[in-house]
Amino acid sequence: MRREASVPRADWQERCESAGFSYHSMDGVYWDETARYAFSAAEVDLLEAATEEVHQLCLSAVDVVVKEGRMAQFAIPEPFHAMVAQSWQRRDPSMLGRFDFSWDGEGDPKMLEYNADTPTSLLEASVVQWHWLEDVRPQADQFNSLHEKLIERWGALKGSDAPRPLWFASVKDNDEDFGNTEYLRDTAMQAGWDTRAVWVEDLGWDASRRCFVDLDDAPVERIFKLYPWEWMVREAFGPHLLPQTTHWVEPAWKMLLSNKALLAVLWELNYGHPNLLPAYFSPSHFAGEYVKKPLLSREGANVTLNRRLGVVREPGGYGAEGWVYQGYAPLPGYEVRSTHDAAAIPAKRYPVIGSWIVGDAAAGMGIREDDTPITRNTSRFVPHYFE
Repeated sequence: MRREASVPRADWQERCESAGFSYHSMDGVYWDETARYAFSAAEVDLLEAATEEVHQLCLSAVDVVVKEGRMAQFAIPEPFHAMVAQSWQRRDPSMLGRFDFSWDGEGDPKMLEYNADTPTSLLEASVVQWHWLEDVRPQADQFNSLHEKLIERWGALKGSDAPRPLWFASVKDNDEDFGNTEYLRDTAMQAGWDTRAVWVEDLGWDASRRCFVDLDDAPVERIFKLYPWEWMVREAFGPHLLPQTTHWVEPAWKMLLSNKALLAVLWELNYGHPNLLPAYFSPSHFAGEYVKKPLLSREGANVTLNRRLGVVREPGGYGAEGWVYQGYAPLPGYEVRSTHDAAAIPAKRYPVIGSWIVGDAAAGMGIREDDTPITRNTSRFVPHYFE
């Protein structure tokens, strides 16, 4: 694994927008073609195997948590414990997720967390960086079968019947969430689904029919939502989830995987596993460096790195729900020298590898890069290839 300088395509904005990637420049720079990451085929094979291995560990952890009734550790409100358990016992089908790994190509990738409920950066990891590969490195390959696997997975969920419509929901006024949702909707249509779009804010509840409805008063029986379960169960409409009259993608049991309490349970059940980091519900287990994470934080919010080199904190509004403490696996830091000032101190770029799972299969990789060792919402997306 290495970081290389790269010359952006002259028409990169147009190429991005042609794929529906209109938010390529949010926060100034998001999609970044001035660099690329190169891998060997052996490194990709190792990452693929680690992704599927950790995914299976996560499913086994869900089974233990449900059987032992440990949902309070995950700060799931008590009225929803039975709903989560029943969703798992039915094996309500899951669509996708994204593991974040710290790895520099040496040793074993270390799982940092699992974005299992509302993972984003999907469109750029799938179509957009594939277009980049075709334009820039056409003789190389890419760890990226996302598009094909998404269509295949939607087809498996559809089956041979002619199901009722499948709704796709995201929040208003968020181009990134809408772009990811519309991309998933497109792959579902390619798999033969009849799809409808709705804003999360426009979903209503029909008390007489005991079902969610859209603005046309049509019953919403199946819906993909890019909206966190932990928000849904705490909002005014939360109690209407309990009759379970709607089939949700992702299913309710994914609340146990999108929660960082999972990290402590994984370590408890798989102590010493090479792809896991030590993790506990108390910092007393660590004599040296560790990371403090809220159970429900997103995009690095309220994460604290307790390092010998100094403490790094990211602000945010999480933490009241509880904390987990994880061993510190520093992201690789690549020096980037200024092209304008040779005497300037080199800056560093810290990449995190996002490895996708679709169904139960590893499906591709996306790399987010930041100027700090905490990956945030403003971190840039950098394409990759392998030879």
